[in-house]
Amino acid sequence: MKSYLYKYILIPVAGIVLISGEPCMLEEIHLTNLRCEMLVNPEGIDRSNPRLSWAISGNQRNIEQTAYQVIVASTSDKLASGEGDLWNSGTVKSNRSVHVAYTGASLKSRTKCYWKVKVWSDNGESEWSPPAYWSMGLLDYADWKGRWIGLDRSFPWDREEKHSRLSARYFRKEFKVDGKVKQAMVYIIGLGLYELFVNGQRIGNQVLAPAPTDYTKSVKYNTFEVTEALTQGKNTIATVLGNGRYYTMRQAYKPYKIKTFGYPKMLLQLEINYIDGTSKVIVTDDSWKVTADGPIRSNNEYDGEEYDATKEMPGWNNTGFNDGKWLNAEYVQEPGGTYEAQMNDNMKVMETIRPVAVTLLKPGTYILDMGQNMVGWLKIRVQGNKGDQVTLRFAETLKKNGELYTANLRDAKATDVYTLKGDDEEIWEPSFVYHGFRYVEIKGYPGTPAIEDFECRVVYDDIKTVGSFETSDKIINRIYKNAYWGIRGNYKGMPLDCPQRNERQAWLGDRATVSHGETFIFDNGRLYSKWLDDIHEAQKADGCLPNVAPAFWNYYDDNMTWPGAFITIANMLYNQYGDVQPVASHYDSMKKWLDYMQRRYMVDFVLAKDKYGDWCVPPESPGLVHSKDPGRKTDGELIATAYYYHLLHLMTRFANILDKPRDVQKYNILLAKIKDAFNNKFLNKENSQYSNNTVTANLLPLYFGIVPEKYHDSVFNNMVNIILEKNKGHISTGLVGVQWLMHGLTENGRPDIAYKLATNTGYPSWGYMAENGATTIWELWNGNTADPSMNSHNHVMLLGDLITWFYENLAGIKTDPANPGFKRIEMKPSLIEGLDFVKASYHSVHGLIKSDWKKDDNRFIWSITIPGNTKAEVYVPANSENSVTEGGKEASSANGIRFIRMEGDRAVFEIGSGDYSFISEM
Repeated sequence: MKSYLYKYILIPVAGIVLISGEPCMLEEIHLTNLRCEMLVNPEGIDRSNPRLSWAISGNQRNIEQTAYQVIVASTSDKLASGEGDLWNSGTVKSNRSVHVAYTGASLKSRTKCYWKVKVWSDNGESEWSPPAYWSMGLLDYADWKGRWIGLDRSFPWDREEKHSRLSARYFRKEFKVDGKVKQAMVYIIGLGLYELFVNGQRIGNQVLAPAPTDYTKSVKYNTFEVTEALTQGKNTIATVLGNGRYYTMRQAYKPYKIKTFGYPKMLLQLEINYIDGTSKVIVTDDSWKVTADGPIRSNNEYDGEEYDATKEMPGWNNTGFNDGKWLNAEYVQEPGGTYEAQMNDNMKVMETIRPVAVTLLKPGTYILDMGQNMVGWLKIRVQGNKGDQVTLRFAETLKKNGELYTANLRDAKATDVYTLKGDDEEIWEPSFVYHGFRYVEIKGYPGTPAIEDFECRVVYDDIKTVGSFETSDKIINRIYKNAYWGIRGNYKGMPLDCPQRNERQAWLGDRATVSHGETFIFDNGRLYSKWLDDIHEAQKADGCLPNVAPAFWNYYDDNMTWPGAFITIANMLYNQYGDVQPVASHYDSMKKWLDYMQRRYMVDFVLAKDKYGDWCVPPESPGLVHSKDPGRKTDGELIATAYYYHLLHLMTRFANILDKPRDVQKYNILLAKIKDAFNNKFLNKENSQYSNNTVTANLLPLYFGIVPEKYHDSVFNNMVNIILEKNKGHISTGLVGVQWLMHGLTENGRPDIAYKLATNTGYPSWGYMAENGATTIWELWNGNTADPSMNSHNHVMLLGDLITWFYENLAGIKTDPANPGFKRIEMKPSLIEGLDFVKASYHSVHGLIKSDWKKDDNRFIWSITIPGNTKAEVYVPANSENSVTEGGKEASSANGIRFIRMEGDRAVFEIGSGDYSFISEM
């Protein structure tokens, strides 16, 4: 809304800014993107003090919130009238607009919460925001009135062995609606995976739900409003249960390693509230009917789904179906885990793409090419005779003869089978599996398949893409695109290592720092918060942490680099999202783990335990997975001790944030002792090198701040010499070293070397992958030649800090660690010869940030957008303060800009929110 002043008279349209002079339009303030626990209008949350966030924007520059007021009401009518019967915060003097904790009345199960907010700035008062909403879930165990049901057995058509085949379970229940419905809610825990129907209508757009957990520790429930799906009289609620990670992909196989949970099972509660004040509850019990003899004959995440359309049961999920031959549901034991509302996003079909080619390989066999390695499944259209079978096999690459290359899948069959029922035209897609693939082998297809007969359904967590990035360098752009496809495809309610072979586990080491870069592309904070909960649940009583979480595989190897992700990702969530809750929630568990590792493995302040080393360094032979050359391998004790030092440093930060001064003191004493011991053991002072002088051996102490000041430059110069001379300007690090490489070079004044590594196309490099046909990121630097035993073509671990470097150092979009969540932004792009422009955007928790710069002869042209309620420190390449203009005016006198200082060849300005156009002479 607008407010005008005429001389000293206020003519209110809306707003309260008091100024004098000629007529002018006052600032518009808009409040958007209202979120509860960073979710938009969520149903069924279980946070007793949920945190609220909003974004602020307006037409003028330098909008900064000085106060806010939040009203939360139990009905929309009360909210509209301004009655905050649940909470009225009053006017709170604060500039916080993210993670504002609800402190109103105690919230009970099922409470509906309608809320709005308004804010004040130096220039006025906003109108109330549009209304937003959240509802509370079932907060207590006793709120669940039903019992767990299932069928704890297999059937003659199933096969319980290494390659398990277990058919889906179909459940249904008819009931009556006896009055006018005010609201109806469903709460469901369907394990391993579920699909939900009311009167034949699919409820929700989620797939492969719920999110996976260690079901003995926690299980996630989803909440849906189904009011509009109900009708007067008879109704039917129905579900299908798939196996997921509950009935695991491998049965009776390596029980010491693979955790299994039992047969699929379900707990469901439908609560109907009538307008007259009465209610009705439908719960899972033995009155439900169930069959395992439906069309989904098998569903196995590794091996695929088999669907027999001749077994379809028309109308099974609607009223009037004859279920007389179905079984009665049986009571089964509950899984053991705590019931929790799922606060991260379910998976969804996020994109649909067409193949680029279909080729006849040999009579009856075709190869479909999607043109892109991706994750999801194939939707097919087919017409044929009853009993015809179409077999679809999936793979990432082809052999030279055009056949599928499946050796790198290990024993995953990755095969879907569809049996036709013989109707005119049949359309099918699987329900409970996904595949990592570019190519599909098609056998048994009646007639000649055409591109139009297939669609690829791209499936990952329902999270927004929040970043964009483009440069003048085509190789960097291709690498970024490959990273985008690889990252999103591996979001499966947990961050997978790979989506195609018989693994698909959430390895901690793979995402320790890669997750930081991911946040610039995807809104993944909720996913990684959930993953920290998974790690916490997997911790042993003595403090030991796993390498994989949820701990579907029993890997507890006691090393620093993989479990250390517990701490580094908590730090990332605080930096990128301003979210201190993961730090506070898991601080004691992190401390317990560090104490455990110190107690068991620290000798004279050196940690004498490592497992994986600098995993996957480029090997000396193209056929190798792991190098056998000792000169390429970094000392495991050096890695472990350096990581302990770094993680302890982060814990010192956490202790300061949480006001734990005794811990700070304890950590600082230990840090000093570890630093001394590390340098005494590993630093060769004569040669200014650490240990056997690998890049990683020198990089870790440099980046972690362990190197004594007088040796810093010489150690760094030695590392540079290794990269440029010994390694011919190529990468020589594995998973550990690559996590710090790009920033380690740039922050020590050599972004040009980082740029060289990023744009190389020779082996080993990210560009080498792209030049050799990769459309995602390989697991190995030599992924086109290495042994197939460990050679995924969709693995993001080797990205290291590359994507973070793209955004923070090339685009210049970086949060100030002292003001996290991009409350204060540092914009300092690296200018590198050969890079002529960078255009990037990032939608932070406070709003949209843009950085669009280009070189034009001796001029630097830079367009910037800063979101409301934030400030930025902008480093403009310039000869002097006076050589910088903004909007055609001298920058230091332009609206919303304050000159701070000259720092080398940069003029440093502070700017508030708004759009800016800088031009400078370099």
